[in-house]
Amino acid sequence: MTPSTTATSAYTLDQLFSTDNQLHRLYPASIQLLAARHWTPLNIARTAAQFLGSQTGAKILDIGSGAGKFCLAGAYYQPKAVFYGVEQRRHLVDHALTAREMLGLRNVHFLHQNLTQLDFKQYDHFYFYNSFYENLADMEKIDDHVLCSPHLYVHYNRCLYKKLDEMPVGTRLATFHTIEDKIPGGYHLIEEHAGKLLKCWMKL
Repeated sequence: MTPSTTATSAYTLDQLFSTDNQLHRLYPASIQLLAARHWTPLNIARTAAQFLGSQTGAKILDIGSGAGKFCLAGAYYQPKAVFYGVEQRRHLVDHALTAREMLGLRNVHFLHQNLTQLDFKQYDHFYFYNSFYENLADMEKIDDHVLCSPHLYVHYNRCLYKKLDEMPVGTRLATFHTIEDKIPGGYHLIEEHAGKLLKCWMKL
């Protein structure tokens, strides 16, 4: 199926978010190929969004949002919260924006930016599915549109650690497939799900 403005006409939002494959139909086949390795499954997105978006008006940032799946799912599952995705690949941001318009969701926004340039204090809570892994030599890169290197893996992790460490008490963080030593010590583990792959933290 080729994505178009009529892609959602035969489906309700509930149907589109009923399975991962249904939602993936919003994207071109070349982008869908990234799903298995780089996209958050809907069951994980639902649980993380419930933890992060429980407060009305909460601003949640997805760090390395790719084609936008987590933010779109979060906006659907938690309509009273606002979801933001930051992504350094312009074409993935464009696909995220297209999917947002097709779904008609208004509580979700996407930024074409590098996370190092972003002021985290504009946001309340954070989601991180380790988007830095592709910088390691033995990991599968998304594409060749941006520079990847082990040096950048270290640099990005240090930057993220510092930005999260500077956030106030009460900040929530959900991590998926992320090593615990990358999380500042002020964050305490509150919940674990999916065989401990999804971890929910709060700064105390």
